[in-house]
Amino acid sequence: MSTPKSAVYKILVVDDDPDIVELLEFNLKKEGYNTASAADGRKALEIAADFNPDIILLDVMMPHLDGIATCRLLREQPKFKDTYILFLTARAEEFSEVAAFEAGADDFIAKPIKPRALLGRLAAVKRRDQDPHTAVDAIDINGLRIDRTAFAVYQDGKKITLPKKEFELLAFLAATPHKVFNREELLQNIWGNDVFVLARTVDVHVRKVREKVGDHHIQTIKGVGYKFNVD
Repeated sequence: MSTPKSAVYKILVVDDDPDIVELLEFNLKKEGYNTASAADGRKALEIAADFNPDIILLDVMMPHLDGIATCRLLREQPKFKDTYILFLTARAEEFSEVAAFEAGADDFIAKPIKPRALLGRLAAVKRRDQDPHTAVDAIDINGLRIDRTAFAVYQDGKKITLPKKEFELLAFLAATPHKVFNREELLQNIWGNDVFVLARTVDVHVRKVREKVGDHHIQTIKGVGYKFNVD
């Protein structure tokens, strides 16, 4: 995403339910976002080409072209490679989740949509403009304080000791809450390319982190990977 921090973020809302579009646009504009909307995937592709959104809120089930196909077509275009795409879905089936992430989604939020929760997600996206993995020395989130300089973790003020790789895994996920990383991405970012480790290593480290800081911080997205959960 290339929008400067001082600029107004542009959000494209794509949903075939006019009531949902109206609700979202009202709340987004109230927060200072510049919005556009489309009622189906085909129209979304047309509008996105001219509007150049920083963020796209995309329904799954739509006429003409569904959200999964729309997302895939957007990701094929270089200009939308880094655009944040968040799915709006009433479908809780696991296959929808997996299909969305495989198509290139960054996250999803279930309907009925709570405006406050959505705005919280978008605020986290805006903070992502500066590389959080290098720019932030400490992360305070969901009762945790992760001090990247001191390699220390505090849960509600109580210090928790984590080995280096477990700490790096937790800090990496927490730096971009709600973004899902597959095992290969985590291996590359935490262990690097010079060390041979199995994908199962990620699962083991996640289990160990959960044992120490609680199960609810790191969420498993079956068939995809892991994300830090702040809900």
